[in-house]
Amino acid sequence: MFGISPLGWVHTLGSLPAIPLAVYMLARYGRIAPRSTAGAFYFVSMLIGSLTVFLVAHQAASPIIGAVTLGLLLAGYGVGLVTTLGRAARYLETIFLSLTVFLLMVPTVSETLRRVPDGHPIVTDLKSPILLGAQAAIAVLLVVGLSVQMIQLYREGRRTT
Repeated sequence: MFGISPLGWVHTLGSLPAIPLAVYMLARYGRIAPRSTAGAFYFVSMLIGSLTVFLVAHQAASPIIGAVTLGLLLAGYGVGLVTTLGRAARYLETIFLSLTVFLLMVPTVSETLRRVPDGHPIVTDLKSPILLGAQAAIAVLLVVGLSVQMIQLYREGRRTT
């Protein structure tokens, strides 16, 4: 179904929970909250997705996206443990983890548009205006979302000082 191998299904179903978890945390906390229960599940789901992409990827950029996502994921969850960074750690954590959401959504939207509906996908060409528009919308959401998150973190920091 959808031209996905069994290992591809492990990759897809393993990383899929990260999407609603990210939406939940963005709505609840205004950012990915790594030390929350949802944050722990997000980490596991993203880890599954970024590690298995190396085994299932067909596009040349996929392993690069997987490696960058993995690096940002580990940095995002680890930077909060670096006490010498002070408040900057929270900003870096937010940026790194927001980028993981972006790097999850770009291939997710691309693959979905190129596979659904089964046998007659919405997009058949990587240069399709629909696909390019969807990717541009995700990029705009990243820029706007990060801007809002940075303003929110700045305001929170001013309230505590």
